[in-house]
Amino acid sequence: CETRHVGEGFVDLTRINLSLFLHTRLYFLLEHVPLKAPVIAAHRATMSDPEGGGESSLYTPPPEVRGMISLDREAFSRTVTVPALRVQKEVLGKLVKSLKKVALHLPGVKRVLEDDDKHRLLLLDPTRVSSPSSFGETETQALEKLGVPLELHSHELRLTYGNLKADEVLRAVLPEGQDVTSGFSRVGHVAHLNLREHQLPYKNLIGQVIMDKNSGVTCVVNKTNTIDSTFRTFQMEVLAGDGNMVVKVRENGLPYEFDFSRVYWNPRLSTEHERVVGLLQPGDTVMDVFAGVGPFAIPAAKRGCNVLANDLNPESHRWLSHNCRLNKVEHRLRVFNMDGRAFIRGPLREALPALMKGTAGIHIVMNLPALALEFLDAFQGLLGQEPDQNQSVSILPEVHCYGFSKEGDPSRDIVERASRSLGISLDGHCSIHMVRNVAPNKEMMCISFSLSKDVLFSNVIEAPKRQKCEEPE
Repeated sequence: CETRHVGEGFVDLTRINLSLFLHTRLYFLLEHVPLKAPVIAAHRATMSDPEGGGESSLYTPPPEVRGMISLDREAFSRTVTVPALRVQKEVLGKLVKSLKKVALHLPGVKRVLEDDDKHRLLLLDPTRVSSPSSFGETETQALEKLGVPLELHSHELRLTYGNLKADEVLRAVLPEGQDVTSGFSRVGHVAHLNLREHQLPYKNLIGQVIMDKNSGVTCVVNKTNTIDSTFRTFQMEVLAGDGNMVVKVRENGLPYEFDFSRVYWNPRLSTEHERVVGLLQPGDTVMDVFAGVGPFAIPAAKRGCNVLANDLNPESHRWLSHNCRLNKVEHRLRVFNMDGRAFIRGPLREALPALMKGTAGIHIVMNLPALALEFLDAFQGLLGQEPDQNQSVSILPEVHCYGFSKEGDPSRDIVERASRSLGISLDGHCSIHMVRNVAPNKEMMCISFSLSKDVLFSNVIEAPKRQKCEEPE
């Protein structure tokens, strides 16, 4: 996902004896600065052995870039010397395969260069080859078999900003010993960062580097500390790019469009969305209490389910309706813009009695992990005391409710909290799925259970509660 540029270079081809080359090798060792493991998203950012044999450091950015606030790409340019083999054109392909462990691997740099009509230069990694004796037995045999002289030449490379990966640039700029970044999420063309305090002075430079080094990213934003507690959205600051927040993404094969700055979307939940949708059968009914822009509702409708999808955020409601049309599922999906508790006691309550007399599955999805468990009390006495309906029930709704837990036993914690909200014990009558680790000692869990008749048919109906939403994850 890096932007690749062809590095400039000029050839100064000279035969060198062993002592001179060892002197050059010593220069490289003195130049070497150990690199820390990168923490930027999931991207590796050092020059790596193609066989996974470790990392090398050929190019260390000039020390003058340390503390840079405004990105100066030219300041990263540097000339280095690397060893090379002069190879006949007709055997080049075979030799490259045989020497892949010691050949030069650097972003934006061609390891095979023109020499004359009959020869090419194969550039080698100076951290692996310092003299003819550096070649292994297999490599030496390949050279002899192909008739390539075991003779090293020197070649000067002009390496630039374009040859560095994102975290190599950022490690060179940020204060030594500090994390490069806390990672980023990719949502369409937007890269979303969560910068730490010590990184904020460099935020615009970081944004520009992320945009430069990730193809297709045209906007980089940083989450601020201001949270909209009503709609689970967060304030964000544009660090680089055009500021366009209307994104197009695909999740599990389906397209979605939305304004990332005004709705909630978490790309880390795609596997969970797929898992729950996989539990559904065509003809089932799905009631999504906190639907967002539709990552559960849309694929459920595509699967042949009848869906009632609700979200309190008017922007989520707007984009949910848009995504219904985009995926051509309007005939299977009804959209609501209500408080979750009002949706449960309104449209959901109205639909349940007839559905519970049928044979198709009924699934209620509640993906608001900061608060969903506290909404479960809305099901107490939802259908009141209606003996006729009670006696004719043939199927009960299955609830899939999400919650965060910071306890040592998160499964037990979620079961106990859900039981308190429902007013009955779910111990032994539910299943727990660990969705993901959100932060150290904080897990996102999903509890699934059938809504019993004891809960649905009772005279316990509490007044609606007002809740304050926590920071979204």
